[in-house]
Amino acid sequence: MILYARVSRALSTHSHHYRSLEKVRFLFPSCFYSHHSCPSIDNNPETYYKDLIFNTIEASPWAFCNNRWVSDSFQDVISDPELLARVLDSIREKPRIALRFFRWVETQPDIKRSEFVFCTILEILVENGLLRSAYWVVDNVVCVDMHEVVDILIGGRMSSGVLVRILDVLLLVYTKRSMVEQCVFVFDKMVRNGLLPDVKNCNRVLRVLRDNNFVVKAREIFRMMGEYGIKPTIVTYNTMLDSYCKEGDLQEASVLLSELERSGCTPDDVTCNVLINAFSKMGEMQQARGLIKVMLSSGLKVSAYTYNPLICLYCHKGLLDEASSIGEEMVAGGVAPTLSTHNALMYGLCKWGRVSDARERFSDMLSKNITPDIVSFNTLLYGYCRLGNIGQAFLLFDDLKHRNLIPTVVTYNTLIDGLCRLGDLEIAQQLKDDMINQGILPDVITYTILVNGSCKMGNLAMAKFFFNDMLHRGLEPDHYMYTTRIVGELKLGDTSEAFRLQEEMKMKGFPPDLIIYNVYVHGLCNLGNLGEAVASVWKIKDGLVPDQVTYTSIIHAHLQYGYLKKGRDFYDEMLSKGLFPSVVTYTVLIHAHAAEGKLEWALMYFSNMQDKGILPNVITYNALMNGLCKERRIDEAYKFFVEMKEKGILPNKYTYTILISENCNRGNWQEALRLYKELLDREIQPDYCTHSALFKKLDKDYKVHAVQYLESLILDTVETPNAKTQ
Repeated sequence: MILYARVSRALSTHSHHYRSLEKVRFLFPSCFYSHHSCPSIDNNPETYYKDLIFNTIEASPWAFCNNRWVSDSFQDVISDPELLARVLDSIREKPRIALRFFRWVETQPDIKRSEFVFCTILEILVENGLLRSAYWVVDNVVCVDMHEVVDILIGGRMSSGVLVRILDVLLLVYTKRSMVEQCVFVFDKMVRNGLLPDVKNCNRVLRVLRDNNFVVKAREIFRMMGEYGIKPTIVTYNTMLDSYCKEGDLQEASVLLSELERSGCTPDDVTCNVLINAFSKMGEMQQARGLIKVMLSSGLKVSAYTYNPLICLYCHKGLLDEASSIGEEMVAGGVAPTLSTHNALMYGLCKWGRVSDARERFSDMLSKNITPDIVSFNTLLYGYCRLGNIGQAFLLFDDLKHRNLIPTVVTYNTLIDGLCRLGDLEIAQQLKDDMINQGILPDVITYTILVNGSCKMGNLAMAKFFFNDMLHRGLEPDHYMYTTRIVGELKLGDTSEAFRLQEEMKMKGFPPDLIIYNVYVHGLCNLGNLGEAVASVWKIKDGLVPDQVTYTSIIHAHLQYGYLKKGRDFYDEMLSKGLFPSVVTYTVLIHAHAAEGKLEWALMYFSNMQDKGILPNVITYNALMNGLCKERRIDEAYKFFVEMKEKGILPNKYTYTILISENCNRGNWQEALRLYKELLDREIQPDYCTHSALFKKLDKDYKVHAVQYLESLILDTVETPNAKTQ
């Protein structure tokens, strides 16, 4: 009624012309009207239209039900929003009829909308508990951008209970549409006017802010909830906890957990899942694993969401057996792995070179009626491309299209990267053109891959062509693209162009960071400008200091040029500055000293790195084993070969080639063949160096027999997997 009064005051300054009653009588039987029962349209139009609406429905029950029902009798109401508000108010005792009439008016072509009309119908609906219908009306309000209803509602005099419920519905619609600015605006208006929103809506606002990375604003809303007496629920705490964890603000997360306990809320499975996800992203495996044990012992529900982050962490670390063990633990506990679980395990296997195992898991998914998605295919494509098996990658590409999956820009980028790794720039460019023809536009990553591939092939002209093509398509180079270009220019010896690109980066708002400085140092080292590279370390500015990557580049360059003592000196300087060497630092030191026969130094560095908790990788082992074999210390090399396998570090073709070569040097042909067969059994492709090592000590006649024997081994290896699939 208050809104109606407000509209009436606005009406007092306007005069209206209404159609004659004769036209109404023409449309409907005269028995519905009499001079006694029908009010004057001029004296009391809202009463006139109220009676007309009721009488129309009585005569025609389907009136106003859809836009196909037509009547000219309400044209003045349709075109005059103030009159429409008064008419709606007059039939508020029949809220469903009011809604029916309002819906019909909304479909008319000459409708003139007003915030007052929306407010009036919302008041009627909410007063009568028709909240679902109110939601529909509010959704229309949002669709036609009439956000001013908030001020009109709050400025009116309707009861606070009704007003809060209307604004709560409005808040619900805004959160469902993820309209951040409007969510915050309505929440702020409500609490500052003493209209406390439902805590569920507060939680929805916090979730929208979290999902859109407005963590600071989420903190402000959370603070205001406490300030205005809105009691948080466990959902509130979980949402804020997730926000803090995603920001990496563990101190704030810890404070919030303490507040949660004091509030009387009991942490639930979602609380634990949020923390497990946070621990996993930080690499804290033991804490994450321990929390799962707490959940199980406390009877909390564990799900794939509980286990997946930990599986991802194990896969990222290369701890594939542990990741698989977690998957088995899930199944044993009655938790079904999801598609995301399978995709995570497949990615881990592909990342660490076990593509055949990833393909087996892919087949396992299909056998369990788990439909792979484009992520599953992209993961396998990534694995095949990393191994250089581009043929199998394209067969898989055809397969995904036959399954009616639509390739994404990631799909094409993966294949283009695979082609560039093999130096096949022409087909890579054709594939880029094909993706455009398919309506998938290349992004900056696509062009970065192509530029990088061109630079690696020494084709600077092609790199510039792709760079310019990217600019022509309206794409702006990012930090990685500039870094790629600078690496290419330095690789090909053009330091002046590299410097120009760095200046261009600054102009585009990319201030030089340590990565760029390290690229410069590395580039100068590769060009043999060791003095300039060392000098540039002391020129690093903008508040940046050399890190272990900077020193590793300097150390590596000096070692490459045979300055072993100088390399060791820089290693000592690095330690004196409190910098921690990486596995790369130790590997280059081990490689250089082992190659020069200085095995005592190499073994010392190998021991030091493990004492510091730095795990050697396959390249580290290869460097050490190669040095030992050169010194005819093959027994020690085999000890490291066994050790690396025990630690789950898989030998690669270089590992096998080193051992095959030394066994052939010693005339241990049977052992060399055994290693060669093991290499084939592990689906590792031998290369020219492997075969050269095998044949180097054989005379011409025996070499023919050896080749025939190797062919039989290869055929046997190919036939065995095929037999398994038949």
